Amino acid sequence: MAFQSIVTAQPAIFIIVASFFIALLITFIYKYTSNQKEMKRLREELKSLQGNMKENKGDAGKMMEVQKELARKNLEYMTHSFKPMIFTFVPVIIIFWWLGSLYKGIPVVMTIPGVGWPLSWVWTYIIFSFIFSMALRKILKVH
Repeated sequence: MAFQSIVTAQPAIFIIVASFFIALLITFIYKYTSNQKEMKRLREELKSLQGNMKENKGDAGKMMEVQKELARKNLEYMTHSFKPMIFTFVPVIIIFWWLGSLYKGIPVVMTIPGVGWPLSWVWTYIIFSFIFSMALRKILKVH
């Protein structure tokens, strides 16, 4: 019962800390269950193909050719990221269910400073998880 009171006494802090550790766990899973060299190569190729699309805006034939290659490389990139997604999907669903049960009676966890918009636990988690994921992926060089 003590854990429940700590979690509900400072819900925003708990959600922010939880989103950091969940983002860290997911980032590690992505890093070590995917081929990072291949993901980096594919990301660079995708960036190059997007540049080719901009260069060939006037040539419809060339544009279609580049678009086909871009779609093929995107599919290959998604295939490589599918394995880590499978490893993270079920734990995240379980964590969301648990957090939902913890904050069932608390409609507002925090308000956005300066704006005053109220955020539920879900929005607080989504915003901070996105921020932490982006930062951790850059720091840990996850592609």
